Formats: sequence, C-alpha cells, structure tokens
Amino acid sequence: MLNTQSPPSRPRRRTIPQRLFFLVSLVLSLSLAPSLQADVKLPGFLTDHMVVQQQKPIRMWGWAEPAEAVEVQIGDDLAKTVADKNGNWLVELPSRDASETPLAIHIRGKNQITLNDVLVGEVWLCSGQSNMEWRVLSSVNAEAEIAAANYPMIRHMKVPRTASPQPQSDADAPWKVCSPETAGQFTAAGYFMARRLHKELGVPIGLVNSSWGGTRIEPWTPPVGFEGLPELSDISKSITERTPGTEVYQATLSRYLQHSKAWVAKAEQALASKSHLDPAPNYPNSLTPFTDRGQPTTLYNGMIHPLLRMPIRGAIWYQGEANHREGMLYKTKMQALIGGWRQLWNQGDFPFYFVQIAPYQYGNESGTVLAKFWEAQAMAQEIPNTAMVVTNDIATVGDIHPPNKQDVGLRLANLALKYDYGREAFVANSPEADAMNIEGEKLRLSFRNTGGVLKTSDGNTPDWFELIGPESGGFQKADAVIDGNDIVLSSPKVAHPVAMRFAWDKTAEPNLQGQSGLPVSAFRMGEVPSFAQTIPELNQYDLVYELDLGKLASNIQYEVDQSSSVGDFNRIAYLVTLESSNGETRSVFVSMDAFTDDVQKIGVPTVTSKAAFHQSVTGMNVRCSDDSVKSGENLASGRIEFWPNNYSPANGDKVPGASGSAFDFGDQPGPPTEGYGCMQVHHVDAKQTIFAINNWKSGTGADLGIGNHSGEHKDWTFTSNASQYEAKSLKVFVRPAN
Repeated sequence: MLNTQSPPSRPRRRTIPQRLFFLVSLVLSLSLAPSLQADVKLPGFLTDHMVVQQQKPIRMWGWAEPAEAVEVQIGDDLAKTVADKNGNWLVELPSRDASETPLAIHIRGKNQITLNDVLVGEVWLCSGQSNMEWRVLSSVNAEAEIAAANYPMIRHMKVPRTASPQPQSDADAPWKVCSPETAGQFTAAGYFMARRLHKELGVPIGLVNSSWGGTRIEPWTPPVGFEGLPELSDISKSITERTPGTEVYQATLSRYLQHSKAWVAKAEQALASKSHLDPAPNYPNSLTPFTDRGQPTTLYNGMIHPLLRMPIRGAIWYQGEANHREGMLYKTKMQALIGGWRQLWNQGDFPFYFVQIAPYQYGNESGTVLAKFWEAQAMAQEIPNTAMVVTNDIATVGDIHPPNKQDVGLRLANLALKYDYGREAFVANSPEADAMNIEGEKLRLSFRNTGGVLKTSDGNTPDWFELIGPESGGFQKADAVIDGNDIVLSSPKVAHPVAMRFAWDKTAEPNLQGQSGLPVSAFRMGEVPSFAQTIPELNQYDLVYELDLGKLASNIQYEVDQSSSVGDFNRIAYLVTLESSNGETRSVFVSMDAFTDDVQKIGVPTVTSKAAFHQSVTGMNVRCSDDSVKSGENLASGRIEFWPNNYSPANGDKVPGASGSAFDFGDQPGPPTEGYGCMQVHHVDAKQTIFAINNWKSGTGADLGIGNHSGEHKDWTFTSNASQYEAKSLKVFVRPAN
C-alpha cells in the first residue's frame, strides 16, 4: 500500500448560477458521443497497454445504442449498466493496488471489446508548452537514453493537439509501452520522472501527455477556473458572453436577431422601391466562440476535458515562456488553472508540481522582466499541495529549450516521492530564504531546505547577489559569505543596506545551492528605497521646478517653482518618473555641468522661457531605475535638444552617428518658434535618448519616454503616448555654486 497525503480542503465555492451552469455543461458535454453507435465504443485513450490509477475505482465509459445493456469485467469483478437515451454509459469497478501483472478488461454489449495488457499503477498528467512536449529523442545523451529505455512497466499516451470552442468527449491517444522503439517520442520531463518513480516504488507508471508548444496558460484553463478571481474577471466575462445558454449570451443574440429582422424588413422594402439601404448589422464579436489555441479555454476543451473521468495521482506542469511578461498576474492564472482542474476532476487537491522556466535571453527585453516572473512562479507554491522545480543551474541561456530534462524529471519525481509516496526524509525542495536581518553595514539571510549547509556549485563565493541602500546609486554587486545556513552580504558601495536581490536577471545562472545540490531560485527581500533616495549626489542639489506631466499644456504651470530664490549654480539635474497602467515605474536621473546661468531656461523650453539649446553638455552623470538607459558618470558625449520650435531630423550639426532621416539626437529646430516642442537629453556615444518630453501643448497627446523608443524615431517623436502613463513627473534641480 502506497503512502499518500490526505488532500487539503476543497477549493472555495463558486457563485451558484455560473457554477451550476458549467457543471451542467460538463455533464452534458461528457455525455455527447461522437456519434451514436449500435456497437459499444470506448474513448480513444482507453486502449491496450494503458495504466489505471491504483487505489481508486476503475472507471470505464463510452457509448452504445440507447438502452443497450453493457457489462465490464476484470477478473472476478463485474459491473453492469444500461446506456442512457443518448447512448452514454459508465461503470466503476473496485479499486486495486498496484501490480505488474497485466489485466484484461472485457466490455460486452451487442459486441465485445477486450483491452489487453492493462496495468494498475500511478498515473500522472503531463501538461504545458514546448518544454513539456519536448521529447526524449531531443534531450541530452538521447541515443544512450533511448537504447536503455527498456521499461515495459512505464506507459505513455499523447493527446492530439486540439483547440476547440466546445468541451470534447474523446481523443485518439493510444497507449505505448516504453521500449527503445517508442521512448524517443515520450515527453522527456515526464519520462525521466516516471523512470525515477518506477525504480523507487517498483510499480507501473502511466504518463498522460497533454501538451502543446508555444501555448499560454489561459487556453488550458476551464471556465470555472477564472471565476471568483477579480484580476481575471475580464477573461471570465468574455467566456460567459460566448457560452450559449448563459443569460448574457441569450440576451445579446436576441437583440442581434431583432435588429437583423428589422433590417431584413427594410431590405425587402428597399428592394421593392429600388432605394438605398444601410448595411446589415454586424454579428456581435462577443458571441464569436474562442477557437484558436491562444484563446482562453480552447485547449482545456480539446485536450483536458476528455480526460476528466480518468482517475490520476496528480499533475506536472512546465509552462510560462509564453506568459513570462506578466509578473505576479501569472500566480493568479496558476490559481485559476489548478483550482479549475481540481474542481472538475473531483479528486480534491491532487498534487500539482511545476517547473520554473529557465534563464533565457529574450532579446532586448529588460532582465528584470523574467526575474519578476520567476518570483510569481515561486509564490504560486502558496497554492495548497503544490511545489516547484528550480532550473537555473541546468539552463541554456541561448536556447529556450534546455535539453537536460533528466534533472528536471528527477526533481519532479523527488517532490512526488517526498510528499505523495512517504519518503519524508528526501530533500526535494530548493533552499529558500526565510529571514533577513540588518547587521550594521551587512545583511544576513537565513535559509531553509538546505539539506545541511549551503554551498556553491563551483567552489567559489556565491554570485549574483546585489544590495541597495540610501545613496547607493541603485543596486550594487554584493560580496557574499556562506555561514552555515546563512549568507552574509556586504558591499563597499552600500554603506547602509536595507534590501537585496538575488539572480535578478534573465541570464542569471547562479552558483548557490543546498547540500543536496538543488539550486536557489531568484528572490528579493527588504524594502527598496525610492529611486531618488539612492542617488548619491542628489543631496547636493536644490529643487527648482516640479511638474506633473499629466497637466502638460501650452502654458506650463509648475507645482513647485522656486526659481526666484536660486542663486549661482554650476550643475543642472533632471529626474523623470513614468508609471505605466500596470504599475511598473521607471525613473531616470541625469545631471550635467550647467549649460546656462539663466534659471528660467532650465525647465520646459516654452516660447515664454526663450530657451533654445541644441548642443553638447559636459560632465554628464546618468542613473536609471532599470537597464533601459546606460548608467555612468562623467560621460563626455551628453547632448541636449531643448526648444519650443518645430524640428526636423536633418542633423545639421553633424552629430556623429545621428540619422538624417529619423528623429533622434541630431535633430534641428525650425519655424515656427511656437511649434511642436522638444525637451530631450541624449547620450551620443551610446546612441541613446535618456529622456524625452515633446509636444507638451497636446497635453495627454504629448510624447514621453525614457530610453530609446522601439520604433523608427528613437526620441519618441510622434508617439502621442502621455495618456498611457498613470503617473508622470519632471523635477529640475541645480547644484549651488558654493
């Protein structure tokens, strides 16, 4: 008898109308046969060589002629039923313990079907995108692995790729016995997990491979999963609108029919009178069903829903690359997926183990985007009876598909062995930091799940740690020392550390691990000071102007204007902050030797201020809250373009590297003086715009940007994007000459 955990409490209850609707839909869709058959018929995945889950009732179902008597026999166990009016039938036979002795299952109606070589063991659902679909034949050491794959007690079936607008009841997925002739086509992560489980437990293992490369998480999620989660209410609403029978669907379709009938009447009159006619009403987009593999519920409908009657031990999941820009929202989407599957499988909170996606370059994307996604994946472990495999030590940064699936499968198996099969002593989880303490100029981190003490994979000091504190100039590389189960961090550039982060970059392959060799995942702790608080030189400056960029207009009205009290100054600085609608905030600070002694000309260059500069600046210091702008000190190739005029990309000043056809750091002002308007600071050697505020007279239609724009005009000209930012501000400072 295998030792299993008792399931935690059931998922929360759904609102009665939608819950009832979708449960009714489930029953109806499971009852819909592909076609009514006089002969008894089984789903295409109840076949020879299959594995049925031990210690759960053995369930068989299918289709027959209405009222046809059907019986199913396994040894001395016999179950009888009669097909309902739609030709559906289902029976349950007593559960059995795992056994390597093959069974025969006999199904009798007007015809007879015999399933041979059926095993009782452990069944695991394997789902996700390409790294789960990744086959053994493409993995490390594939030739040797395939040659040694003589494990007849491991079985595998692959659900065909199917995106469907409606829940399906069948899938053609025959089971295959593991052998050197078949194993190359198995899911690699699933196979290496199954091999470990089979060797450790001595029982048959069945792999239900329902995966599809390049897919997002939303298509795998059932409608009921999205319910009750405020962050996903728009998705849930769009599903309900497209579901026949719901109140909103019926009402929308009824209105469309009324409008269409009225139009038909007018069309008949127009035909008779030979007069003009307005176009017919458009079919409502909200009624158009989801059919594409990228749309919500479609893969659940086609590739998961047919399996719901199949008892399983649990699921493994390897997906996220297609959603990796979503940050913490992905945790909520994991809640929707896992909660939805668990509710509809009706097996309680069955085990759900998932793989953290590996470091990968992802083009020019900021390195912190993937780090925030890793954080969301790690926090998804707060969902009951889940755990995550960390893979930052077995990545291929230049390849989104790391071929080392052996370690992935091993780590998945060890999680199952520890939490589902009674191997409590196994160290299956990666080390995790659980406390941070400030010790003067140092930070101390305490870790759990170390399996003994912390170590590094290469024998060197731990890498990829960063510290931040007031006036530290942002995050700085930290020196890390292992002290048993603790890490002590310090940096000569951070006198008063208050926060830290680890492996906070898309290419991070850190060397820190536990005694068992399991790697530590990316994480961060502490309260990060504001961007302005981290700028070392800012305490030397006085604020002159503060402007809410949400109130841009022809007549600039500063929230703060202290220009009348400013004396002599020798440096000028600008701090621009932009907060997007998703809460992401980006800030940049740039200071330079004073390019004018007139304080009225250092703000927004309006006609009234008479500011007009297109020139180099010296002694430029740049600091940015992320890597979208190159930071540095005493940069020699700073340039400003400040004027209220219209301008062209002509590059009349012959600025090295500037375009003569696209707007960038070599633009030229022209008439009229009260024109489009430009306030830009550039780093010429880096070919980079540090910040841009253009066309302020257009208010919410102004151009705002930090770093280079991704389009043709790198300085944000013609983007009209100010309204995209929830909050935006400009602060202008001077450093007093004394």
